[in-house]
Amino acid sequence: QVQLAESGGGLVQPGGSLRLSCAASGSGFSRYAMGWYRQAPGKQRELVASVSSGAGTKYADSVNGRFTISRDNTKNTVYLQMNSLKPEDTAVYYCNAVWLLVELWGQGTLVTVSS
Repeated sequence: QVQLAESGGGLVQPGGSLRLSCAASGSGFSRYAMGWYRQAPGKQRELVASVSSGAGTKYADSVNGRFTISRDNTKNTVYLQMNSLKPEDTAVYYCNAVWLLVELWGQGTLVTVSS
């Protein structure tokens, strides 16, 4: 079974960029649909972006055009490139993997956008 570990979070100024990575251990990564979710303080967790096993992508309206999700099945890793970051992007970002009835989560990585 796949296990997930996020990295790449941190403090960035408005307008800056960060790239999050989610490394998966175990077998079968390529068959999972992968997603990035985020949860800001006092708010519900929301889907930011997803990439299917066939590499089709979807984005939340709030990040469309600023964020890019990608996957590298040779490295068992999914990425979230975040550009033009805004203070409202501040949240804990979670990696998610789904295959059939299996759903997995990483531990989360904090992204803070502040001057």
